[in-house]
Amino acid sequence: MLDKLKEILGKVLPDVDMAEVTEDTRLIEDLGFDSLALMMMSMELEDSFDFKFTELVKFETVGDVCSYLESRI
Repeated sequence: MLDKLKEILGKVLPDVDMAEVTEDTRLIEDLGFDSLALMMMSMELEDSFDFKFTELVKFETVGDVCSYLESRI
């Protein structure tokens, strides 16, 4: 799941070296996510995993996103 998520994150933040990203990497503090990047990531996740967010989900780390996705598929 982490590798697929890193592909998606690479589309949203092409200037970030995804080789350094781990499940403990924080989206805002470490990767510099802002509200636009979070929205773009959400749209990419929906497209890639064929689902729609129906509730507000607060992701702090890459691992949070992985866990959420694993619970959805």
